[in-house]
Amino acid sequence: MDGILPLWKEKGYTSHDCVAIVRKLLKTKKVGHTGTLDPNVTGVLPLCIGHATKIAQFMTDAGKAYIADITLGVSTTTEDADGEVVEQKRVIEPIPSNKILEALKSHSGKIKQIPPMFSAVKVRGKKLYEYARQGIEVERPVREVTIDEITLLDANVHFDEETFTFRIYVKCSKGTYIRTLAVTIGEMLGYPAHMSNLVRVSSGGIEKEQCVTLEEIKEAVEKGTIGNVILPLEFGLLQLPKFVINDTLAKKVLNGAVLPISHFTESLEDGPIVIMNEHEKALAIYQKHPTKQHLMKPIKVLSMNE
Repeated sequence: MDGILPLWKEKGYTSHDCVAIVRKLLKTKKVGHTGTLDPNVTGVLPLCIGHATKIAQFMTDAGKAYIADITLGVSTTTEDADGEVVEQKRVIEPIPSNKILEALKSHSGKIKQIPPMFSAVKVRGKKLYEYARQGIEVERPVREVTIDEITLLDANVHFDEETFTFRIYVKCSKGTYIRTLAVTIGEMLGYPAHMSNLVRVSSGGIEKEQCVTLEEIKEAVEKGTIGNVILPLEFGLLQLPKFVINDTLAKKVLNGAVLPISHFTESLEDGPIVIMNEHEKALAIYQKHPTKQHLMKPIKVLSMNE
């Protein structure tokens, strides 16, 4: 069984929990997730099954989209609702929409973030959350991420004269911390803040509408219809540019041959490109040779069959 299982992760499960459950249900060890979701976060968590585990890194690298609630008036150690309160400042009236929009606009495009202490980013060989649990503060690397889109969905989700919550949609690059985004947006509005809820609505080209829950996967396995749930491997590569080749060249590609760039196109990007056969089957992922710019080299050969 090979392909992409479009899982909708519910609250209470870690990403590793989901992988373990699906391995047991499908009776295969070849299952990998494409980007960690915290236990209290719901949303799209595509799982690569069988042969499709070869493309997990490319799905992980793809952009993601979220719906997040930002609560002003309280900041926490973890920058989300699970942490201990660090600072409080009473919000006595709702924040005007124009001020929120101004703060969101300043976070569009390429921005710099400092990862939260409670995160899996490694510093000197240890994950930041390991330092945090020991009460050790370490210098964290500044990272550049891209916010492709940031929109105000609801200007007043909740207000109780203590805290104020609004909702946003964010489409962003890999490595973006929405928790940290909530904190810096709060700072611009003059309040301590945290991310009070998060839902991932898109990941690696897979949308919420395509997803199924663990319970639905279990039912499909029992009914013998799991094949209808799993998407072809090609769905996990929708975000990458494609190039179609003939059957003669396909044989060389499947053997992992380094090929002259002239076999492909004169306007290739430096990043990965999916090589497809005439039947729209993904054969391999190629990119420009790092030292010989007139050549293309394979990153992954995806199929041994034409």
